[in-house]
Amino acid sequence: MEFGRIPHIEKIDFSLPVDAVMTEQVLGQAVRDNLAPLRCYVGGTGWGQPNWIGKVYSRGTKPKDFLLQYARQFNSIELNALWYNLQPKPVIEKWASLVEPSFRFCPKVSNTISHELQLVNAGPDTRLFIDHMQCFGRTLGPSFLQLAESFGPTRAAILEDYLRQLPRSFRLAVELRHEGWFGTAAVRATWELFRELGIGAVITDTPGRRDVLHMRLTTPFAFIRFVANQQHPTDFQRIDEWADRLSAWVEKGLREIYFFVHDHEELYVPELCRYAVERFNEKFGAGLEPPKLFSNEPPAGNLTLF
Repeated sequence: MEFGRIPHIEKIDFSLPVDAVMTEQVLGQAVRDNLAPLRCYVGGTGWGQPNWIGKVYSRGTKPKDFLLQYARQFNSIELNALWYNLQPKPVIEKWASLVEPSFRFCPKVSNTISHELQLVNAGPDTRLFIDHMQCFGRTLGPSFLQLAESFGPTRAAILEDYLRQLPRSFRLAVELRHEGWFGTAAVRATWELFRELGIGAVITDTPGRRDVLHMRLTTPFAFIRFVANQQHPTDFQRIDEWADRLSAWVEKGLREIYFFVHDHEELYVPELCRYAVERFNEKFGAGLEPPKLFSNEPPAGNLTLF
């Protein structure tokens, strides 16, 4: 993910901001509602990674078997592939058949909806997307809608109209990128809208855009997109901070966590996911099985399918 990527990170303050007031309110309500036990999901952004052969996938693994082996190592995926190309229903059904029922796909809403139409007259495309997502069955987690950087608060009414037309049964988190959404009282109504409709607010942790690290939960689930820097020491320090913050949120009532790791060319995502799993298990009993990576076999190239 190139969003917020900068060449030099030595002087970046990577500490997490304090929680928004809404976060305390949402988590307090979760405790009062006595929601289900904690479920924690950690994963990457795609399984089509030839450079994971010999590390995540055993030697000789064919691309058709990547998902099967991915799902043996991780319990979720931020499915960016559907942003580019909505797959036919039989393909989605096949994907769902290859994973355990406890696995979660978190699909990215099609770019036709988010960037080409920018939510205007997007009803037919949205209905088509939602219809296809039902093919994931039990394995469907929250989808996420990434708005363009140019989509700012002046278009709040368009966003509200779009969100209010969605079926309440369709779980969604929205990633806002325009700087105007953060740090001003004028956009509070949009955050309150998310809370009213049960829509999550994606938290993006990326070096060059610390403003989007808003620490605001609008639902009792957290959807975090973590952009790493090729196993730079700060990657591990930042994951440590997230382990502490998530632990505090779990104590206050957080019930679902989705933590997706991005990295340049995705080469080091498996190692960082494993570190996150270990820290989350230690700090708040996430109950995850750490990936068992093949450390004695070098990566087989430096390519990516997505």
